[in-house]
Amino acid sequence: MVNTLGVAVVGFGWMGRVHTQAYVRVAHHFPRLVVRPHLVAVADEVPGRADEAAGRYGFDSATRDWREIAADPRVRAVSITAPNFLHREIGVAMAEAGKHIWIEKPVGLSADDARAVADAAARAGVHGTVGFNYRNAPAVAAAREMIATGEIGAVTHVRIRLFSDYAAHPESALTWRYERERGGSGVLGDLASHGVDLARHLIGEIDSLAADTAVFLPERARPAGATAGHARASGGEFGPVENDDYAGCLLRFASGARGVLEVCRVSVGEQNAYGFEIHGTTGALFWDFRRMGELGVSRGTAYQDQPVSTVHVGPGHGEYAAFQPGAANAMGYDDLKVIEAHHFLRSVMEGTAHGATLADAVAAATALDAMAVSARERSWVTVA
Repeated sequence: MVNTLGVAVVGFGWMGRVHTQAYVRVAHHFPRLVVRPHLVAVADEVPGRADEAAGRYGFDSATRDWREIAADPRVRAVSITAPNFLHREIGVAMAEAGKHIWIEKPVGLSADDARAVADAAARAGVHGTVGFNYRNAPAVAAAREMIATGEIGAVTHVRIRLFSDYAAHPESALTWRYERERGGSGVLGDLASHGVDLARHLIGEIDSLAADTAVFLPERARPAGATAGHARASGGEFGPVENDDYAGCLLRFASGARGVLEVCRVSVGEQNAYGFEIHGTTGALFWDFRRMGELGVSRGTAYQDQPVSTVHVGPGHGEYAAFQPGAANAMGYDDLKVIEAHHFLRSVMEGTAHGATLADAVAAATALDAMAVSARERSWVTVA
């Protein structure tokens, strides 16, 4: 028996569209899923945006006020893809209204915000899935299994990088992303949150860290009207960038492993250069998101001069088989969100968590807060 679940999307920028398309596609890739999402409502405060989304994707209704969705009994699950500063208010309200939550990272602007949403969900008995999508890549799933089964020995050190140029242009508009009150910690929330999640997902809990941060483009022009994505705003009044463009961090894991996490949103020449290098006592693993279906693997007994081979992921690695029948057929970013939708819907129907949860969001946010403290105090900080 297949059940229907009424879903809604709050915030219809790029990520709202990605969530919506994932809902539409999920049954195609996971036909055994016992629930089918029905697009009930979409909300966005920008005039006309929700109506356009409803017309394109077939939502039953559209509104500019997300509170109408919280009060709508037809809606049982909600994607929260609004700007970061709204995540706590919307997340808590939706949980208190009994709605299951699929929410983008970071869940608010601080660990307190993420904890408030997680606590509200726990009190209401609803599930929360978080948008840490890079852990869903089949190559990452393969790497995690290899680490768990000891194929590279004990992990000794890891380097995780997330470099991008989405904010590199000096005419990038001074949107909410660059304000401390609405955008939070800047590149820490945007990119380091993913890095921390990958670190925890692959290596384990972070015990302590030491971070350094910087703002490289201290002023930007204010936009004249509503913006989406990373729009430009030449000729406008200039204002200060209040949060960080760059962060570098040394990590100590509870296992004894060491790590380096480096993130930057103004890296000219880098487009979504996300990935990791993980070294163990007998081997190593290498992954680059831009070559998502490839995993560099070194393993054996040679130790010195040990070669690295490229494994093309295929059926049997993570959820790859839901998308392609044979190894080396390419997957894309949106496919990772379809996997995430599958995790979310399974969690709602089964009552058992699949994929990244609100607890993962709290753990990541706690590490980000520790990075901010470390950079300010110029010291090592324990991750509580």
